[in-house]
Amino acid sequence: MSRHGSENIDIDIVDGGRLRPAPQGRADTATPRRERIAALDVLRGFALCGILLANVKPIAHRGGGPSAEHLPEPTVASVLHLMVDQRFFPIFSFLFGVGFSLLLESARARARHPRVVLLRRLLALLAIGLFHFLVLWRGDVLAVYAAVGLLVLLPATWLPRRVVAIAAGALVVLPVALLGGWYSVIPGLFLLGSALTRYGVIARIDSGTRTTAVLGSVFALAAVPVALLQSHAGSTDPGGTAFRIAYPTAGLLTAAAYVCGILLLMRTRLAGALTAVFRPLGRMALTNYLTATVLVLLISGLVGGSDRWPVGGVVAVATAVLLVQWSWSVLWLRRCRQGPVEWLWRWVTWWQRPPLRRDRPARSDATR
Repeated sequence: MSRHGSENIDIDIVDGGRLRPAPQGRADTATPRRERIAALDVLRGFALCGILLANVKPIAHRGGGPSAEHLPEPTVASVLHLMVDQRFFPIFSFLFGVGFSLLLESARARARHPRVVLLRRLLALLAIGLFHFLVLWRGDVLAVYAAVGLLVLLPATWLPRRVVAIAAGALVVLPVALLGGWYSVIPGLFLLGSALTRYGVIARIDSGTRTTAVLGSVFALAAVPVALLQSHAGSTDPGGTAFRIAYPTAGLLTAAAYVCGILLLMRTRLAGALTAVFRPLGRMALTNYLTATVLVLLISGLVGGSDRWPVGGVVAVATAVLLVQWSWSVLWLRRCRQGPVEWLWRWVTWWQRPPLRRDRPARSDATR
């Protein structure tokens, strides 16, 4: 991940996003059911779009191009920077923690040694990330996710959920204040997602409209002045303390506002459109993340001059890649249960081959 806005991935970390609400007082021991949580797929697909937009130039440079983070920018580029950079990888880090705890619930119901299932999943992700890092793009973050999962999330499964929640708060706030965010906030966001799952909040993600609206308003209103401070400090003193703290803080607040906004829109008439657009991308996010690197590298090789691509060119490349990925995701999911890389990952996770093809075509399942 480049330091000026590469975003990355939980991928199909939710292992299908299967969950049922926990009985009262038993959020930690909820057992799975077959329905996916559509909102999580939509959030993942939405974040994937922002991630690709932030990563187009870093991928085209193979992680080695000069950073333009603190250079004078056109107005459109400045706005895009404030809306995209450092705004989407927090969503995936949070979703990674959510998915990890959902998978633990599923593993407890299905496996004699559930943490071995989690261990295999993280080790498989580590292998995928190292391959991506060594062969395709040095900005990959999958290996980082896997390593943090092994060091933080897996041990946290033995801790009470209250301790996990407290640790999440500390590991989000302190890295921003002391280290300037970036990779250092990943452990806290992992634990935040895990804690909310264990408290049953994710099981109720489709309820509590008023609470979601209030939180979204608070996050959005708080993000505006912090983003303005980020912009001012970035142009006057990009190496100073104000910028170092404002940048990740604005990113976290904006990411939280995005999440609340999507959840609210999912309760309106726009839910069908959002589901149709973002859910196929989210269900195959690991496959799409990896293939996006290949597609951007192919485009940069054909077009050339990626260090001089204007904002419009970057948006055009990201749009073209996403259109291709949305199309193949919809077509693939009509015939198969999950993406090809997700299927292989699930195979390693459970140490048995899962069915790939559907018993019969399910035309609407990819988007419903």
